[in-house]
Amino acid sequence: MKLYFGNAVTTATTLMILALLGFIGWSVFNRTNIQYWGRRSAVLLVFGLAVCCFAAARDGLDKTIQHAIDGSCAPGLFPLVSVPTIVGCVGALLIIIAAIATPIAKTQKMREIWFYVMSGGAMLKIVTMEIARIIL
Repeated sequence: MKLYFGNAVTTATTLMILALLGFIGWSVFNRTNIQYWGRRSAVLLVFGLAVCCFAAARDGLDKTIQHAIDGSCAPGLFPLVSVPTIVGCVGALLIIIAAIATPIAKTQKMREIWFYVMSGGAMLKIVTMEIARIIL
């Protein structure tokens, strides 16, 4: 439990991840009733970015980067070149591609598909980071 509710940042991050997963799940479950996928993608993008910032703070990504640059502090949870950080970058790439393509898409069906791509990138990042945290 300390891994997810050990302090204020881990607790906030855990609750935000659960809310994000709930939003994605609710969107997929109620997909037939959703009319505006672009708005849904925008919410996913903005809230997902906030969650990503909290998770980076929780895992000490800033300390890892600073350690790699000048060694002036202890590194964060994961090394700079590791499976979680590389997979996190791949997930971020999927999210960025979907964020650029969504407003360009001409139909709601295409925006829905880009929402799923963006959701897939977020899920990839979340699952990889959380499994790596449990293993570590």
